Amino acid sequence: MLLHTIEEVREQVRKWKKEGLTVGLVPTMGALHDGHRSLIEKSVEKCDRTVVSVFVNPIQFCPGEDLDKYPRTLDEDCTLCDKIGADIVFAPSPKEMYGEGHILSNDFLTYVIPPYFYTDKLCGKSRVGHFDGVCTVVNKLFNIVQPDFAFFGKKDMQQLIILKKMVKDLNIPVQIISCPIVRNTEGLALSSRNKYLSEEGKKDALALSRLLLNIKVCYNKGIKDVRALAETAFSFLNEKHSLEYLEFRDGVTLEAKEVADDNTVVFVAAKVENVRLIDNIELK
Repeated sequence: MLLHTIEEVREQVRKWKKEGLTVGLVPTMGALHDGHRSLIEKSVEKCDRTVVSVFVNPIQFCPGEDLDKYPRTLDEDCTLCDKIGADIVFAPSPKEMYGEGHILSNDFLTYVIPPYFYTDKLCGKSRVGHFDGVCTVVNKLFNIVQPDFAFFGKKDMQQLIILKKMVKDLNIPVQIISCPIVRNTEGLALSSRNKYLSEEGKKDALALSRLLLNIKVCYNKGIKDVRALAETAFSFLNEKHSLEYLEFRDGVTLEAKEVADDNTVVFVAAKVENVRLIDNIELK
């Protein structure tokens, strides 16, 4: 069932709630791939009813980013959702989500602003305001759908940690389900932005997952010093990789680690063919 308005979704969810049914939400920006498929499948398995939102959220894009060219494949997305068993695809317009005229600056629109400590690092350092837009739209989706469970992938680990913090701090009655990163057969983390890469670029992008896996192997062999672990990564990179960051952070608080432990997550971001890619690995 494809719905475009908030009231249509609320009306349907109210009916489900009256029947005592549990509701799962999978927030997406569309261009669905097997990573999204895994989230939807998990929701369908766990919940009585599943809502998949497909919304390219303008307020999480920073100036100069790919809002206009971000892939939009609603027909294909709906077909996939139907095959998996999702009950609603919610595909609102920016006007529906943000109001008449949709003036999207926080001078005019109420934003949900996550703690600065969680956003002044990793992706938030170069994408100032990005997580404000993420938290705002996800909070709105929670208010619209009122799900019992919401499903997010660990590939966007910083986002996942920030959303868990938002739910805890704002007492939002939803349980966030963290789902594993889905990779292709060679190890590349699936992303809608992979569509921008050439076949050669996809091969070059494999360096990210390979250096992360090597760091975990070294950690399991007893190396705990993060500087030493980071040094092992650079042999995987060359002139085709523009490294933005490689950092070791706590998997709950995002505090920097000097000595790695089982709570450490290794985060990496780099550009390949001018496409910004992110990946991470948990050391436990």
